[in-house]
Amino acid sequence: MSASTAAPAMPAAGEGVSTKHFLGFMTMVLGMFMAILDIQIVSASISDIQAGLAASPDEASWVQTSYLIAEIVMIPLSGFLSRLLSTRVLFTISAAGFTVFSLLCATASSLPVMIAARAMQGFLGGAMIPTVFATAFLLFKGPRSAGVSVLIGLTATLAPTIGPTLGGYLTESLSWHWLFLINVPIGAFIAVVVWNTMDIDRGDARLFSRFDWWGLVAMAVFLGSLEYVMEEGPRWDWLDDPTIATLAAACLVGGVVFFWRAFSRQDPIVELRAFGNANFAFGSVFAFLVGIGLYGAVYLVPLFLGRIRGYNSLQIGETMFVTGLAMFLAAPVVGRLSRVLDLRILLGFGLATTALAMWMTSRLTAQSSFAELWLPLSLRGVGTMFAMVPVNQVALGTLPPAMIKNASGLFNLMRNLGGAVGLAMINTLVIERSAAHRLHLAEAANWARPGVSQTIEGMASALSGRLGEAADHAALARVSGLIAREALILSYNDVLVVIAALFALAVPLVLLVKAPKPGAGGGAAH
Repeated sequence: MSASTAAPAMPAAGEGVSTKHFLGFMTMVLGMFMAILDIQIVSASISDIQAGLAASPDEASWVQTSYLIAEIVMIPLSGFLSRLLSTRVLFTISAAGFTVFSLLCATASSLPVMIAARAMQGFLGGAMIPTVFATAFLLFKGPRSAGVSVLIGLTATLAPTIGPTLGGYLTESLSWHWLFLINVPIGAFIAVVVWNTMDIDRGDARLFSRFDWWGLVAMAVFLGSLEYVMEEGPRWDWLDDPTIATLAAACLVGGVVFFWRAFSRQDPIVELRAFGNANFAFGSVFAFLVGIGLYGAVYLVPLFLGRIRGYNSLQIGETMFVTGLAMFLAAPVVGRLSRVLDLRILLGFGLATTALAMWMTSRLTAQSSFAELWLPLSLRGVGTMFAMVPVNQVALGTLPPAMIKNASGLFNLMRNLGGAVGLAMINTLVIERSAAHRLHLAEAANWARPGVSQTIEGMASALSGRLGEAADHAALARVSGLIAREALILSYNDVLVVIAALFALAVPLVLLVKAPKPGAGGGAAH
């Protein structure tokens, strides 16, 4: 994919890494790109999938939710599985399973089959994401790791950004089935190449006898319920809905059992000791924020363009593409600077730039289009790129190699949880702030104001030729619609200001982390 060409700092195969392993690693990056891309590739085409499967809008949303829930369970589990099976075996199984269930998604004829296939696709594909992060830190040492971090950062941020664009194009040009069929030949290629190249470690079968099955169940209940509550809570009034309340209770119980098992067992299913490293703990906080900004903005701006501006999926994708282009152009700059500058400077700049971009985006109006959005969207791409690459090295770069695999899963989990919490926060704030703005605007739009009465009379006069006596009612309905639209726009702006504030408040936290050496990675590995 094009992401690989964006980082001139990428090490050559001969620089400490064999050609075979280099080829295998680049193929693994492609697999990670596919796994992250599939989170958002369906977002612009949900209505088409809904029509094809004869589902309701609420039911169709599970096409995306089921993938996210399953993926978020697998990500922290991948560290244990990688030690149990080896990197090569786990990644090959993950890629092959992702491919098989992609084919089942494309051929699904009913919603239950689609949801089950999407869940398995997300569960198996989820292992590819943290495995790539861990492999990068184990294979590439010293200054050479800078280019790899740029490549991974670009891939992890570019994939969800171009997902709606690619999904809209495939659906408009072919059909929604190709959202999944495109994975089949690429996934098969990845499975074959990785199996034949990535013999970089050996699995430890003895771990299976100490596998914490109760810990796995508790983790699945905890993370799965948490993801569901975050996704569906804003839509169903949170704990007022019996299903949400039940799953919130299950999340609490599952979380207590999971953390008890994690801290009391000698070989827990997820090793949490990495959080004892201050850099990893703060890096995880930054990853959480990046998740909010990355997934939140990719969700909110297309929502505005679709609901307010009336753009179709392809037009939305074309507008959002400028963010991906900015990331692509910023990648080589980040790569070069990360080898010579204190990574905290890059991280602080990235967080501050993202905060500025979110604040600039918060000036949305009913007429906002590409002309008004290209600059803040481009700045967000640059800021995200400058934040993502240093975060990877700050969080994982000071850990000993033995902790990398588990820590990589936890790190990626924090980014995805940030996205889940961010989407829940966005939906909740949009609902609450829209209602508040609608109330205030309705109070202001009263008959005592000359401008209001003149506007309604003018609308009624213009509509009287077509609607006759119903023109007055139609004019009032149109004014009501304008109030609802403006209230929604104001609520979007409020949310963007909140996200900007979160990033701005995170900038001083950069001073609390230790500065890894430029290009550092793998802690005690060198």
